[in-house]
Amino acid sequence: ASTPSVVLLTAATLRTILRIVAPTNQRLRLIQWGIYFEGVSATGQPVVIRLLRQTTAGTSSVVTIVKGNPSNPEVIQSTAQHSFTVEPTPSDVIDIREVHPQTWYESPVFSERDRPDIPGATRLAIDGLVTTTNVNCHAFMRFEE
Repeated sequence: ASTPSVVLLTAATLRTILRIVAPTNQRLRLIQWGIYFEGVSATGQPVVIRLLRQTTAGTSSVVTIVKGNPSNPEVIQSTAQHSFTVEPTPSDVIDIREVHPQTWYESPVFSERDRPDIPGATRLAIDGLVTTTNVNCHAFMRFEE
C-alpha cells in the first residue's frame, strides 16, 4: 500500500494509522511494514506501534494502492484505508514495538515461510498510541496478492 497522507496521533488516544483489506476469497501475504514519525522533541516518550488484525471496518478514507511491479497487468483487488474517524475493533496482535517519535521503524523483509497471512475478507492494520505529545506519522505495508 502506498504511504497515506500524514496521520496525527493524538496523546492518549489509540489510532489506526493504515489498514489493508484482503479481497473476498483471496489471501494476501505481508512482505514488510514500517512507520515514520515527525516528532520534534528529543525527550518525547516512545510511541507504541502494533501490527494487528481488526474485526470491524470502522470509518476511514481510502488509500491508493501502488503496484510494486507496474508492468504487471493484473488489477489490484485489495483495498487500503487511513485517517479513521471511527476506530475498528482490534483483534490478534502480530507485532508490537516502541518507537521514539523522532525516528522510524521498518520490519525486516519477512522470509517466504514467515510472511503473515491475511485471509480473504479480513483486515491487517498498523495502529499507534502516543502517551504525552501529539505526533504526525506515515506508514506503509508491502504485501502480495
